[in-house]
Amino acid sequence: MKNLLLLHGALGSAEQLEPLAERLSNDYRVYLLNFSGHGGKELTDESFSIEKFSNEIVKFIEKGRLRKTDVFGYSMGGYAALHAARHNTGKLNRIFTVATKFDWNEETSLKESRLLNPEKILEKVPAFASQLIERHSEKTWKQVLQKTSQMMINLGLNPSLKGEDFSLIENEIRLGVGDKDNMVSIEETANIFRKLRNGSMIVFPDTQHSLEKYSTERLTSEIKIFFV
Repeated sequence: MKNLLLLHGALGSAEQLEPLAERLSNDYRVYLLNFSGHGGKELTDESFSIEKFSNEIVKFIEKGRLRKTDVFGYSMGGYAALHAARHNTGKLNRIFTVATKFDWNEETSLKESRLLNPEKILEKVPAFASQLIERHSEKTWKQVLQKTSQMMINLGLNPSLKGEDFSLIENEIRLGVGDKDNMVSIEETANIFRKLRNGSMIVFPDTQHSLEKYSTERLTSEIKIFFV
């Protein structure tokens, strides 16, 4: 049975991927990973960064001695997986990303980071604040927001993956995006797809950015097709 690692996105946790993991468990040895500070995991003074999360992926694979591990990454999880593949040849096998943003610049990063003000979230979308508290902890959720906001700003100033990096990734990669995603465009996804050595692309119809907006049944099917 093949190894399959599922990675959550920014502000997310491994718990969000449990329904998908359950559907895939008959065909793969499925592993879930919470990045540092997420899902109640210890939050240190260290800044969030793609480089940090990329290293955590590699360490998880090495610690578990998971040879030929395929990886599914949602949003930031996909970006971190591609970074890990770029700088650690042979550690990851095939990679499937969905809703992963690639077009990081000062304008887009500032726009996204402004949405992560914890006080405004408490005031305007308290249900989301409650979700974040439950997902992380009442003690750390504001810090998770602040660290994620700063990570986005840093990505805008200096993207962790630049154009030439994608053409140097040797892994087989599939990039997925929803046609109604208001954070990630089909165009930016296609632009990266064209740079890949061994890439393919899929557009999910009538699908927004949130992982919960993806059909679990459809996503399960596409994962099985790609990781056959």
